[in-house]
Amino acid sequence: MSLDPVTIHRERPDQPEVVAALAALDRYLRSLYPPEANHILEVQELLAPEVQFFVARIGSAVVGTGALRTMPGEPETGGESYCEVKRMYVDPRWRGQRIGVLLVDAIEAAMREQGLALALLETGRHQDEAIRLYERRGYTQRGPFGGYPDNGLSRFYGKRL
Repeated sequence: MSLDPVTIHRERPDQPEVVAALAALDRYLRSLYPPEANHILEVQELLAPEVQFFVARIGSAVVGTGALRTMPGEPETGGESYCEVKRMYVDPRWRGQRIGVLLVDAIEAAMREQGLALALLETGRHQDEAIRLYERRGYTQRGPFGGYPDNGLSRFYGKRL
């Protein structure tokens, strides 16, 4: 393990080393769930103006990613606009170093900058590490939102900042 600090910055998701990290995340998700249960934003979708993409690095190495997507209100949020946490990933070689915590904190700070107070996310029921991270950061289970199906494979979480 490196002694370099973890840095988190907003970056473009279409950099080759970031694309490689996202591909690793996609492979992991495909190993757990059928294709219709993977709700993945592709690189081009991550470039949309309503998305902010974050990269965690140690030195120049990409060790994690995360994004927030600003969404309009909907019936499931009582009409309140929200930010959806997407594309959270920490390279397995770097797990246990609190990189996920730093990514969530960066995403929540960006939400506060936008004046948004409701964070929502969908994760898979087999992703124990992600579930532990979100629950430790104060996210609580809730019902589906954003058109996600309640298929028994997803867990939905929310947090008011």
